[in-house]
Amino acid sequence: MNKPRTAAAIVFLLFTTAVFSVPVLAEDEASELSFTIRTSVTYSNNGTSTWNLTKEDRSVGLFMNNSWQTVRLVNYSMPLNKTEIDEDGNPIAVLQFPKSRLEPSESISFNVSYEAVSKPRPSIDVTEEESGNLTDIPANLSEYLGSEGPWFINDTDLKNLANDLTKDETKVLAMVGNFISWIAEHIGYPSPFSKHEVPYYPNETYHERVGDCDDQAILLITLCRISKIPAYLQIGCIYDPFLFANETYWDGHVRNVQDKIGWHGWAMVYIPPWEWLPVDLTYFRDAFRSQLVNQPLKAIENAAVTLQNVLQYMNISGTKYVASSLETREFLQANGFYVYVRDEMVQNIDQEGYWSIFWGNILKGVIVVACITTVIAIFVIYSRRRRTPGPPEEQEVQ
Repeated sequence: MNKPRTAAAIVFLLFTTAVFSVPVLAEDEASELSFTIRTSVTYSNNGTSTWNLTKEDRSVGLFMNNSWQTVRLVNYSMPLNKTEIDEDGNPIAVLQFPKSRLEPSESISFNVSYEAVSKPRPSIDVTEEESGNLTDIPANLSEYLGSEGPWFINDTDLKNLANDLTKDETKVLAMVGNFISWIAEHIGYPSPFSKHEVPYYPNETYHERVGDCDDQAILLITLCRISKIPAYLQIGCIYDPFLFANETYWDGHVRNVQDKIGWHGWAMVYIPPWEWLPVDLTYFRDAFRSQLVNQPLKAIENAAVTLQNVLQYMNISGTKYVASSLETREFLQANGFYVYVRDEMVQNIDQEGYWSIFWGNILKGVIVVACITTVIAIFVIYSRRRRTPGPPEEQEVQ
């Protein structure tokens, strides 16, 4: 089973927003935060053939529920047909459309909305001294070691790289740390002026020496799987009150609008004794990319998913993620089909909380202005004293 065609068409395109600002309204991580996420989708047939709508076209993801986030699908413009689990274990909802196909010049639209509650995240503290070895990894995690999907674990160059980076290490965390350091030093992020419109296979990222968040994560996951370390890709969204993007891709066949929301991908790696840990190579707090070369554990301890304004959406462990994206691009372009997606994320604040933040910001502004005014006044007074002549008795007699 393929991923929903809509997701295949846009999920990696959403990763093009590489720079997120500091979330103003999500500063207080001592309490729960509430968000609303709205997604609207339009399929348009501007070609001459019939678009047969599949179950995948009618499916939407349902996010994850765990100890620190709860997400509910609260509204949907089309009747809900059923919910089920996809091949990677993600919950999805299948909608019931009024038609099963789009004839030329026809279109169909639907929208869904979610309510999310995000709690403070537990801190991640890891040290190489406490790390377990490969023998400490449970045998029942073999599904996260295979080549099914975009993981080229039999690629000669990638195998040589993984072996070179792990040959002197015995601890799993040290091995993963070496992978992080190498990627941080040798793999750059795509230029905003480049057209990076399809995800890369790991060998492409390795040879091109460039890749965005999911590309670099896929490379890391591949190196881990080659080294018998279980790993998979995780996707989530980030609330950013200052973000707005309106982009088109694939010769205009996909248009995406992001309002206060950015999508992001990172690796999940099994490292004993801590078990599953996030490894984020492109977006993390309180650190610069260059620091990962010598301080690779910051990619784990400071990963974006440790922030409350980040929600986990779906896992990819065996799906043909890259191949399905390339197939979807060909499908849309060859048939004259178009997809429009708009995502919006807002933080829900009660009246008391709103005014608390409002007056708090006002108070901060007053304090800043008062400090600046005081500094200016002191400077002016000091300058005048230096320019004012002393008393007559102190003046030089001509």
